[in-house]
Amino acid sequence: MALLALIRHGESEWNAQNLWTGWTDIPLSEKGKEEARRAAGQLRGRTWDIIFQSDLIRAQQTTDEILKMLDISDISIITSDALRERDYGIFTGKNKLEVEKNLGEEEYRKLRRGWDQPVENGESLKQVYARVVPYFQKEIEPRLREGKNVIISAHGNSLRALLKYLENIPDEKIADVELATGEAKIISFPTEPAGYTSQSVPPDPSPQT
Repeated sequence: MALLALIRHGESEWNAQNLWTGWTDIPLSEKGKEEARRAAGQLRGRTWDIIFQSDLIRAQQTTDEILKMLDISDISIITSDALRERDYGIFTGKNKLEVEKNLGEEEYRKLRRGWDQPVENGESLKQVYARVVPYFQKEIEPRLREGKNVIISAHGNSLRALLKYLENIPDEKIADVELATGEAKIISFPTEPAGYTSQSVPPDPSPQT
């Protein structure tokens, strides 16, 4: 079995303000850097062979904090826009509470968590799935089949889309799937085709600094 670690980036400056970030390239807050270091604590005791990361700075800064905490300097890092967060279109930069107030609770939940909810000038989760999963199948899965242990440093929705594929989550259940900022989910991935097993790892409350 190989290991696949899914890491949602730590809190960004816009996360801290409860703003939809999407493709806007916003860095981590200081709290976000700490969350990334906590996530690194859950990866200790294992050998990691390769990291795939989003091309957005908050994912890359999360990678940097993890590597510093694990004292890893010699590892292959591959960056791709296929692992980007969902494009929130016209809602990018808007306050989530204000959007919820304008749309109502039910429509807001559909917008934020739904599978095929359209967004003007943006993406649905289904569209995110359509770019993330083929990239995973082509670029990442072959490394896992070779027995490589892989880290993916990415975003809430790109990782939700990937989990839908890996765990065969029905469309109507994907709204219940969420990764917190700085959360690690480690999946045991068979080197031969078979089922996957996974566990969500809570953040370490006492990160080393």
